[in-house]
Amino acid sequence: MAPKSQLFANQGTLKRSLGLWAIVGLGLGYMTPTVVFDTFGMVARDTNNVVPAAYLVALIVMMFTAISYGKMAGAIPSAGSAYTYVRESVHPNLGFMVGWTSLIDYVLLPMVNCLIIRSYLEAVFPDVPGWIWVVAYCVLVTTIIYLTMRGTSNVNMLLLVFSIVVMAVFVIMVIAQLAQGAGAGTAVSIAPFAHDGVTLGAVLMGATIVCFSFIGFDAVTMYAEEAKHPRIVPRAILFTVVLGGAIFLVAAYFTQLRFPDWNEFAPGGDMQFVEDSTLPLIGDFVGGTWLQVVLTAAGFAATLASGLASHASVSRMLLVMGRNNVLPRRVFGYVSAKTRTPTFNIVLVGAICLLAMAFSLEIIAAFINFGALIAFTFVNVSVIAWFAVRRGRRRTLKDIVSYIVLPGIGMVLTGILWANLHADALIGGIVWTVIGFVYLVVLTRGFRRRVASFDESQPVTGFNKVPVPVDED
Repeated sequence: MAPKSQLFANQGTLKRSLGLWAIVGLGLGYMTPTVVFDTFGMVARDTNNVVPAAYLVALIVMMFTAISYGKMAGAIPSAGSAYTYVRESVHPNLGFMVGWTSLIDYVLLPMVNCLIIRSYLEAVFPDVPGWIWVVAYCVLVTTIIYLTMRGTSNVNMLLLVFSIVVMAVFVIMVIAQLAQGAGAGTAVSIAPFAHDGVTLGAVLMGATIVCFSFIGFDAVTMYAEEAKHPRIVPRAILFTVVLGGAIFLVAAYFTQLRFPDWNEFAPGGDMQFVEDSTLPLIGDFVGGTWLQVVLTAAGFAATLASGLASHASVSRMLLVMGRNNVLPRRVFGYVSAKTRTPTFNIVLVGAICLLAMAFSLEIIAAFINFGALIAFTFVNVSVIAWFAVRRGRRRTLKDIVSYIVLPGIGMVLTGILWANLHADALIGGIVWTVIGFVYLVVLTRGFRRRVASFDESQPVTGFNKVPVPVDED
């Protein structure tokens, strides 16, 4: 038989075109920095006005997990993220189940972005049917990603920079108002992190909500095969978490000082204002109509950037699962020789986003953290399995700390957040997991055969044509 590289010589491959900051930008764009304002009222209510404390707890948990992602990205520099890491370090069947549960996160997050965009535009143009904005959004984002990954990175970076600049202007305005006696009347206080009436359980519950904001740093691993050099990815993961966490903490801290009581977002006791995005209200209260418009525009830009990044990421996850025959290979493993992108997957995700016409943000968002926290937990497990067990890296104190203690702490912390998820998310996630398990049983014919093994030497191919075996020379 000829080498596999010859068997698939006529098929496309992903292009290595992304540098460090392009990948960090995609990760930050995925995280949607302005989401801190969208969920602020809800988190302030649930935590008794310590939103920054919830973000700090979530950041600590994410840092441990990010370290584990960096280790695995260095050891297995391939697209696929948690699915690939668990598959290679523990067992293909478990890898499949982790990948399946992660699909909730990856597939539904683009729809969440679509729903947020729809809500913004409906507020500005109340006479235009919402389904029109959904269709327009899906066509725009799908077309950009379909044509070029490089274009996705460039557009994402422009939108990201704009949203961060607006957030910086907002913080400066808040500091000036605090100096004049507004809100807490001071720019330096521990009240946003701790005060009478705050409980650990409430903070943990808030952390499970805001960890949704951090979803994106793990998606950085999806671009491993498009990074200019594999060493870029582990650094990009850490930079994404640190920079994203800093943005969330600063914005949440000053917003909490400016609005020390969440009831300010519920005029007349109307909880709907709290349960919906509080971003427009925050902009109006701080700077009037003009800031409301500008902040909403920044939210729009950040959400669109997140839509681009999340849409591209799930397309590549489906590519890896298709390449390994976990999903139908001819369809999900296809890469266009012309655009060098997984075109079918990109269009499929765009079609799923069209369901935003029929679903609410609350229903869709309830399921996302389930898949994300499962993935985070098992990436920490993968570090222990790959380095400490398979590679025997457990004989020195440094190895024990690096490959057992740190990932072990990350595993426990993510498990605690998972246990504090909303009941609806747990029920819906378990149902999805059971469906995946049944599919796995069928795929493996009752576990009598393994899920197709991962072959790092196999190129990311389009499968435009069925490979025909040839005799060895």
